[in-house]
Amino acid sequence: MEFDTIEDMTQFPAGRKLLGQTLLIDADDTLWENNVYFERAIASFITWLDHKTHTPAEVRRHLNAVEHETIQAQGYGLGSFQRSLVTCFERLASCTATDAHVERIHGFTHIIHEHPIELLPGVAETLGELAARHRLILMTKGDLNEQTGKLERSGLARHFSAVEIVAEKDRATYRAVLDRHQLVPESSWMIGNSPKSDINPALAAGLHAVFLLHKDTWVLEHAEVSKPAPGQRLIELDTFAKLRDMF
Repeated sequence: MEFDTIEDMTQFPAGRKLLGQTLLIDADDTLWENNVYFERAIASFITWLDHKTHTPAEVRRHLNAVEHETIQAQGYGLGSFQRSLVTCFERLASCTATDAHVERIHGFTHIIHEHPIELLPGVAETLGELAARHRLILMTKGDLNEQTGKLERSGLARHFSAVEIVAEKDRATYRAVLDRHQLVPESSWMIGNSPKSDINPALAAGLHAVFLLHKDTWVLEHAEVSKPAPGQRLIELDTFAKLRDMF
C-alpha cells in the first residue's frame, strides 16, 4: 500500500506497520529544536544593526546570501554563522568590524551554544519504540564536535546503531552511506525536516523518505519537495510521534 501525504496515513490499517527497516534520522529540528535559537540571534543582530537604509527584511536577505557564501567556504556550524554575521555587518556598515563589534556580534550567538537540548514532542518515547523494531542511524550535517556534543547531551545516542556526521547531504553522500552500512534502498528511509538536505537528495539516491514538517526550518533548507520515482514512498507527517503508526 502506497502513501503520499499525512491524510493517507489516516487510512493505514490499525496495527499494521512496516517492519525490518533501516531509518536514517536527521538531528537538528527533527529530534531537537535548533534553528529557533539561530533566529533569535539573527533578530537581535538586526535590531542592534538598526540599518538606516535597509529594512530588517532586506538585512535578512543580505545575511542569507552571506551565509550561503560562508557555508561554501567554511561549512556549517556556530563558527561559520558567527563569521557570516560579522561579514554581513561589514558589508552593510561599509567598515571593518572592530574587536568591540566582533565581541558584540558574537554575544548574540551565546544563546545558541548555552541553551539545553530541547527534544521535540514525543521524540524520546518514539525513538525507543522504533529502535526495538528497526535499525536506526543518525545522519546529520555540521561541525563534528558540535553535533557530537548535542547528541551526547540529548540522551538519545543509545537508540542509534551508527552515527553519520557529514559535511553536506547530497546524493553522493547518501549513496556513500548506503554502501558503507550495506543498506538496501528498498527498505531504507530518510527522515527529516529539510526538503533540500533530507528529502530530495535521499530520494535521488533511491531511498524512501518521511518529510517531517517544522515551522522553523532554516530558510536555506527550503526547497520544493521532489516527486518520488515509481516504487518509492514519500510520506509527510506533522509530528515525530506519528512515525510509530507506520514503522
